[in-house]
Amino acid sequence: MFALDHALAQDIVDRAMAILPCNVNVMDYLGIIIGSGEADRLYTRHEGAQLVLANHRVVEIDSQTAKHLSGVRPGVNLPLMLDQQLVGVLGITGEPDEVRVYGELVKMTAEMLMEHRRQQADQQWRHQRSEDLLSRLLLTDCPDSLVVEAEHLGLQPQLPRQAVLIELPANTAAAEHVSAWLNVRYSNSWCTVRESTLLYWCRAAGKERDDVLLMEQFEEQGWPVLRMVTVEQSSDLATLRQACTAARDLLDYGRHVHPQQRLLRLSVYRLAVLFWRYRDDWLAQGVADPIAKLQHSNGSQLLETLRSWFDYSGESQACADALGIHRNSLRYRLEKVAEISGCDPYLTNDLLRLYLGIQMTPRVVAK
Repeated sequence: MFALDHALAQDIVDRAMAILPCNVNVMDYLGIIIGSGEADRLYTRHEGAQLVLANHRVVEIDSQTAKHLSGVRPGVNLPLMLDQQLVGVLGITGEPDEVRVYGELVKMTAEMLMEHRRQQADQQWRHQRSEDLLSRLLLTDCPDSLVVEAEHLGLQPQLPRQAVLIELPANTAAAEHVSAWLNVRYSNSWCTVRESTLLYWCRAAGKERDDVLLMEQFEEQGWPVLRMVTVEQSSDLATLRQACTAARDLLDYGRHVHPQQRLLRLSVYRLAVLFWRYRDDWLAQGVADPIAKLQHSNGSQLLETLRSWFDYSGESQACADALGIHRNSLRYRLEKVAEISGCDPYLTNDLLRLYLGIQMTPRVVAK
């Protein structure tokens, strides 16, 4: 239920008295003056207002009647209505015949202000509730009742969406600014912030988006994005939740294995992220044993050679050029990889094991 407060009541009084030659009071649903042009009357009981509240009608009090009531002066007292509910009383001080003409006009203005304030409060509540719901909707244990509530609030949980995870610097308000910016430019977006630096953006299906250009626009706005990862479009809410989990895994993978890369797509790293997610599993650790052997032999050069070999899909010349070495040197290094790890990069099964192992191994960045 809407409740008049002092701030709104005093605003009504100040607006009315700016154009009226008489005092105005606003009383709450208990008949207490909570807004007045006479400060000494604030928070006192108004007997005329109590009559209005009791009878749900206009009460006029002339000088003779006022003498028989406590704390009452001549005037017109009108019920303030909102959604056909009596929420307060408006009082205009003066002889009824002199101030009656102002009553309905001031009452209409007051009720318009109350409606505006109620709409503002409702919008604020809907915004806050929507943010709370979004943070729950993307969790796997979200109850169906919240999905129904999201539908009623117009969040459209049934729409196909693409999960995008944006990592921003700590100790800034960038996440809130980016969220507001995206909501304005992409209709039906869901944006929810976690850990203060991670913004989950679930974008409704629409025209294609240039992610590189988008990151440049973030930079122009003064919001330096550390990383942005994207997942293919999800057809329903259940799939979207899984996509958000995959986006978090992809971000973690990117931090440790491709720290210099700011834009990552799951479509490129799906297999790598799958094994990264389960890298601590006993079976996965067994797959990565050959890479562990290279690490233990101080083979950082060999590891980077192997990474480059995979980056260039085994194209010897392109890989050698990227490393700045001769093709024969590349072959020598790959032979050393095979010797130390026990896996030959030229054999399919061994190659797969080396590839998966290196995807589960954080890259050591030189300082």
